[in-house]
Amino acid sequence: MTRTSIFIKTVWLLLIVLFFSSAAFSAEPYAVSFERNVAVKMRDGVTLRADIYRPTADGKFPVLLQRTPYDKNNGVDLGLKGAARGFVVIFQDVRGRYTSEGEWYTFKNEPNDGYDTIEWAAALPYSSGKVGMFGGSYVGATQMLAAITHPPHLAGICPVVTASNYHSNWTYQGGAFEQWFNESWTSGLAQDTFAHAVGKSTNATIGMWKLPLTSYPLFNLPHDPSATAALAPYFLDWLDHPSYDDYWKRISIEEHFGDIAVPALHTAAWYDIFLGGSLRNYEGIKAHGATDEARRGQKLLVIVGGHAGNGPKIGEVDFGAESNFDEGETILRWYEYLFKGAKNEFASDKPVRIFVMGENRYREEDDWPLARAKETKYFLHSGGKANSVRGNGTLSAATPGNENPDQYVYDPAKPVPTVGGPLCCDGQHGPAGPRDQRAVEARDDVLVYSTPPLAADTEVTGPVSLELYAKSSAADTDFTAKLVDVWPDGMAQNMTEGIVRARYRDSQETPTLITPGQVYKFTIDLWATSNVFKKGHSIRLEISSSNFPRFDRNLNTGEKRYLRTGDSPLAEPAFVPATNSVLHDAQHPSVLVLPVVTGK
Repeated sequence: MTRTSIFIKTVWLLLIVLFFSSAAFSAEPYAVSFERNVAVKMRDGVTLRADIYRPTADGKFPVLLQRTPYDKNNGVDLGLKGAARGFVVIFQDVRGRYTSEGEWYTFKNEPNDGYDTIEWAAALPYSSGKVGMFGGSYVGATQMLAAITHPPHLAGICPVVTASNYHSNWTYQGGAFEQWFNESWTSGLAQDTFAHAVGKSTNATIGMWKLPLTSYPLFNLPHDPSATAALAPYFLDWLDHPSYDDYWKRISIEEHFGDIAVPALHTAAWYDIFLGGSLRNYEGIKAHGATDEARRGQKLLVIVGGHAGNGPKIGEVDFGAESNFDEGETILRWYEYLFKGAKNEFASDKPVRIFVMGENRYREEDDWPLARAKETKYFLHSGGKANSVRGNGTLSAATPGNENPDQYVYDPAKPVPTVGGPLCCDGQHGPAGPRDQRAVEARDDVLVYSTPPLAADTEVTGPVSLELYAKSSAADTDFTAKLVDVWPDGMAQNMTEGIVRARYRDSQETPTLITPGQVYKFTIDLWATSNVFKKGHSIRLEISSSNFPRFDRNLNTGEKRYLRTGDSPLAEPAFVPATNSVLHDAQHPSVLVLPVVTGK
């Protein structure tokens, strides 16, 4: 039995199950019709293919559309469920993926292809003309990139854990390359690209004259089957564009917030790799959307996990039953509110709902960031030896006086390892989420600053940043920061983290090297969190110069050959250790800035 016949048989079995279960539990169930691999012609003649699930009933229904690079066959459950509840649900393979024609290249075709698909869907004979999009990660990007082209019939979007800028909160962060995500995601994507190449290069007549017969070539690929240039040219292009230039600007959502004219439910997640971008999308469209309706129509849901996993247990922490997130049900309820006027949770006058860790419950809010959160400064202190958890680094509200700097050696050959955090997309080899950081904090190249055990519960909800005065013996280096919740038993739970590459300290567009030995002020964006640091816990800050392989190693030379550009790409990249110093005295008051919430 072929893969296609197995898929169709599975769909019909699910249709039968869904019909009877809907009849038993739904007031107005619909039987469901299914169409597979429907051709959709793009403006340049390329044909994309879609699966359509729709109510078997007279009348017209709103359309829910997902455009995905991850195989439209994965949409069966939500397609059947959505159609039974009165929606036309469409899953389409994006250009160059699975059943769709064309060449796959990240991001660049999604604006036009998204526009064309939306208008095609709106014109279907059973469509009401209203089209809403949904889905997460890159599927969120297909929505955002379509929305900036303002298709006339796009009436809503529902992006889940996605970015606002494909340079600064997708491919790079603080100027550093998101190595683990970029490499693991690209390797996953390349599997289908390789399958396409094999399909085009399988012809037994080409190899039939080969002798001995054992030398028969299974495939006639014109290139090395593992070559990145052939299977993932975009990966090399990302490395060719480390700065925020026109390559990135033309597809940046942030550059086009003013073009988005539809309501949106943005789902962000603590520990998610796209947390920063998801929050910025909500804030940006709310402030700059194309119409009053769009600006008023932005909603924000912040869950816990996202790409790091779903509750209740994420990483090494159990966040309770309420943390479990049903993405499909959330999408359907959003569109039942938006397209059908349902009086559900989205009809609330509170546009923001966040999961508060520590208390492990959801809470509605008037906006994000919280207006009542007070910017609270925790200054860094030490006796000059904050190295490791054994050192004398502290955090307090007291401003520093005359204090010696803390110093450590960052060696790119021995980087600080990534332990959990916002990772994607290979959990087997790179486990994500909250994990005990004590092994990291045992290293002398990690500076550790902690408060005493807290006398009362302390809620931190909102953006987190570090104003850091530092210097280096190198012409370029990195500085990393991590916010940690220390439990009474010693468990050091990572909360959120950030990085700055020294050459990008002032601008993501125009890098400038630093002068060895000169003091600079760096601002490290740790994105955001919502956590109640319980009584008896401590607030901790880790500072170092690497978090590998989440971020690529800075080789401290100021050269870029280890990316792709620069000197002789065939030469072995050189690196040098850097002696890095963190200052915290009256003239250089390094400080962790936390949004502390008091009252309700």
